[in-house]
Amino acid sequence: MNLYTRLINKDHPLPPDYVPENLTDIGIPFDAPCGDPKRLLEFRTAHAAFSLIQAAQKESLILTGISGYRSYKRQQQLCIGHSNPASSTPYQQISPAPVNPYVALPGTSEHQSGLALDVSCPAVNHELITEFAETPEGKWLVRNASLYGFIIRYPANKESVTGIPWEPWHIRYVTRPLAGCLRLTGLTLEEYYTTFGAPLQNPEVKSNGYSQLK
Repeated sequence: MNLYTRLINKDHPLPPDYVPENLTDIGIPFDAPCGDPKRLLEFRTAHAAFSLIQAAQKESLILTGISGYRSYKRQQQLCIGHSNPASSTPYQQISPAPVNPYVALPGTSEHQSGLALDVSCPAVNHELITEFAETPEGKWLVRNASLYGFIIRYPANKESVTGIPWEPWHIRYVTRPLAGCLRLTGLTLEEYYTTFGAPLQNPEVKSNGYSQLK
């Protein structure tokens, strides 16, 4: 299956030992210090994010990275903290779902793939809140993300489909052909798979030598 168009959710999780190849900090503006793993993105995704943020800057808009790559172990720690902060019990023995609906179970977070990036802007103090959607940066992102191969992965009024509340800050790299298709049709990645059975195949991605998930 193609790395970039892979469906990742509670029904299609990543294995605990999966770590993306070619993780890189390409130097986009980030609300995290140098050396922080959350600054990392998969190589192709990083270049696309760099181009997207540069394009926004040319229109005097400031998009800032908040969270990129997140390991399975880190996601597990976040879930433990939200499920039972005082407990030292292994995650498998805790509640099957985190208290916070924005915190995905380990293996089900797109951040583990290195293909997802949370972004924000100064107008909302770089917070990940729905008010971001009303900022010039948030509105620009909706209009332009697909031009760089990204989708707003968890759109409004699609929680029953994605299983995740609206996250106007969470973008996912899926390549330009698929991003354009989803933008035009209004489909989520789940709906695309349900409707067509498989995502668009991008010959460039197949032949560029980047690793693919098995």
